[in-house]
This record gives sequence, structure tokens and C-alpha cells, in this order.
Amino acid sequence: MMSPFEINRIGYEALAKALGFDGMIRFLRQFDTGSGDYTQTRHQLLDDFTVDDIFNQIEQRRSQNSGLSDS
Repeated sequence: MMSPFEINRIGYEALAKALGFDGMIRFLRQFDTGSGDYTQTRHQLLDDFTVDDIFNQIEQRRSQNSGLSDS
């Protein structure tokens, strides 16, 4: 089994080979570990929603957007 160090080394080598050094750096810069507590934030935002609430919002969006694609 490869160690995390070996996996990273091989991954970086593959990225550099496929994308070039500049492309590898640009690719890696897309990723950010973020900050805060995702689980706590998710609960704050979504705990009050039910499946019915979400379904109703989808239906509302569909009915609002139904005329847009008919042109």
C-alpha cells in the first residue's frame, strides 16, 4: 500500500506530465480547504426544510421558468 506521501508525489508527477508545471499549479489553486464548520452551517440553513418544502420550491421554479424555453 502506498503512503500518503507516495500518492501525492505520483499525483503531482501525473498532473505535471499531463498539464505542464503551470497547468498543474493552476489546477491545484482551484482547491481550498475552506474554513468554518460545514456541518453546523448546513444544519443552520437546512434543518427547517422538509422534503415537501423542497419539492414545492422545485415546482414553483419549474412553473416560473416554463415560459422561458418556449421562445
